[in-house]
Amino acid sequence: MEFQDKMLKCVDCGTDFVFTSGEQLFFHDKQFRNEPKRCKTCKAKRVAVLGAANSGHHGFSRTETRAVCSQCGKETTVPFRPTQGRPVLCRECFQQRRPAASA
Repeated sequence: MEFQDKMLKCVDCGTDFVFTSGEQLFFHDKQFRNEPKRCKTCKAKRVAVLGAANSGHHGFSRTETRAVCSQCGKETTVPFRPTQGRPVLCRECFQQRRPAASA
């Protein structure tokens, strides 16, 4: 399949930008159905804004859940919501099992 450079209009800033034949080949190989909507500058701005929003949302506010260690019975907190039927380990028991799992 032969591709030729195309001129497209950015939906954000309205400027024309080139959708190169190489980019078209990449889109075709990845089976992307839509052409790009934004020029490289506007795409970079959008990625930066969305990245900042996502990192700010998840930041350092981790959910801590109280649980009882399945191995030693000590009350602990874990940074996830435990799944029923799966063991929950305190930090000490987790550290003890870690080297055994990699060996």
